[in-house]
Amino acid sequence: MIEKIILWSIHNRFMVWLGIAMIVAGGTYSIINTPVDAIPDLSENQVIIYTEWMGRNPKIIEDQITYPLVSNLQGIPKIKTIRAASMFGMSFIFVIFNDDAEIYWARTRVLERLNFAQKALPQGVTPTLGPDGTGVGHVFWYSLQGDGYDLGELRAVQDWYVKFALQNVKGVSEVASFGGFQKQYQVSINPHKLIYYSISAMDVANAIKANNRDVGGSKFEMNRMGYMIRGLGYIKNIKDIEEISVGAYKSIPIKLKDVADVQMSSDIRLGIVDENGEGEVAGGLVVARYGENAKEIIDRVKERLGEVEKGLPPGVKIKIAYDRSNLIEAAIATLKEALWEEIAVVSLVVLLFMFHVRSAIVAIVAIPLSVLIGFMLIKLFGISLNIMSLGGVALAIGDLVDSGIVMTENAYKELVKAILKTDE
Repeated sequence: MIEKIILWSIHNRFMVWLGIAMIVAGGTYSIINTPVDAIPDLSENQVIIYTEWMGRNPKIIEDQITYPLVSNLQGIPKIKTIRAASMFGMSFIFVIFNDDAEIYWARTRVLERLNFAQKALPQGVTPTLGPDGTGVGHVFWYSLQGDGYDLGELRAVQDWYVKFALQNVKGVSEVASFGGFQKQYQVSINPHKLIYYSISAMDVANAIKANNRDVGGSKFEMNRMGYMIRGLGYIKNIKDIEEISVGAYKSIPIKLKDVADVQMSSDIRLGIVDENGEGEVAGGLVVARYGENAKEIIDRVKERLGEVEKGLPPGVKIKIAYDRSNLIEAAIATLKEALWEEIAVVSLVVLLFMFHVRSAIVAIVAIPLSVLIGFMLIKLFGISLNIMSLGGVALAIGDLVDSGIVMTENAYKELVKAILKTDE
């Protein structure tokens, strides 16, 4: 069989060169379009469901949220298992699918069941799907720093400016904020005053909700001109909250400041984020979408951050805390170094032992062509380029070196024997 292939190649050199050109083109295309990452994705094919019901203990969360959702999610096709965790104020459900299930098909099936399971949950509780990322999708971390700004102000800049700008980057699944303080208005009700004025806590809550919105009015015409009327009622400061009317006592309006204290504070925190032991910081992390090229996403995020920094408050800067592209570039550089070193070794060995340039060229050309064929197969089977796959390619180059030298030497010996027989 091998002899026939060799004879065919000798008599069809144009087809051989055409095949080499196709291998080079296909391998180059595969290298450019195959997703590149530093860490192999060994996470399970899962869909995460997150439900928040603050102020409730884990027992209530388990009975009224986790158990009804898990019960209704049973029976979805291609499900391997369902795991759940109930904690204070939150419920997490991990729906594990078979490896052959397409991730977005799985998310659609889960979402269909959630629409049905919504009826079994308490009023006002809405389950949410987690981001369409993987366990190794955290590709980029950054923090905000600024002299004269507290952590609450930096967190506000992250939540209302930087986060929204980065979420529009192609390939980004989510931008999660961390650290700092989430600002909020807090109303501390005095129960004794509520009893005195015969006002319930629900009346206070409803009054605050009703007085924090804009409403539309009708059209008013005057002097052949039409004016659209709307009511402006959004809360802008603490004084606006204090002036809200919550009831009446002997025909006298009772304002919120008469029964409660209003202040600006932060939400309850369950942890902090410290950077390099230098103190607490606020910032965000970028989660890559499933199957995307991590290196390209990081490059797009860096480019967008350059635009975002122009609109930051004076003195506020973005500091990169973790950038996986450095590790990705190091892995690629290791493969390049191994490739060139082993090509040089092959050339040196063949030239020293055979003193034949054409024989060395045969062994040298076989190495990059074999590597390009390997990249084509990696692209075909949907494998990402990472430390493990690139390391396997680098190890395989060693086998190519051995076979190239042995085959070249054997062919050279056979040619020598054939020449000697001809001379005889």
